[in-house]
Amino acid sequence: MIDKQLLFKTVEQAIEGTSIFIVDIRINPGNAVVVEIDSFDSVDIETCASITRKIEAVFDREKEDYDLEVGSAGLTAPFKVKDQYLKNIGNEVEALTCDGRKLQGVLTSVGDDEFTIEIAKKVKEPGAKRPSIVMEPVTLKIDNTKSVKYLINFK
Repeated sequence: MIDKQLLFKTVEQAIEGTSIFIVDIRINPGNAVVVEIDSFDSVDIETCASITRKIEAVFDREKEDYDLEVGSAGLTAPFKVKDQYLKNIGNEVEALTCDGRKLQGVLTSVGDDEFTIEIAKKVKEPGAKRPSIVMEPVTLKIDNTKSVKYLINFK
């Protein structure tokens, strides 16, 4: 079985000094290793190949057979780590809360255990013919959300 701590340390050393961060590392049955990374800039195939080579230099396939997949977390995948929230400040996100609400808005800030999104809300002012749109900040606890993900908008 592959040592997850050593794998984590190896990936950390491979990305040291870059804007890349670890999203998830999984060792599935049959020694299928999955390393998900993301970056404040971009993740290209050469970056993934470089990390793969560094992992393979530490974990010899002759001693222990394993499958290795190194890739980006995916544009529409739910956020797993705080850096993904920080990366998406100013972007539109969709949050699904534990009580079943689906909120869409612009991610404006991130704390240690919470985040704030601004949601467009229609408000009818007294005497106005039509409702106006007001941006309302909503702060949610990360633990009280089932998922938060980047919202692709094709407008």
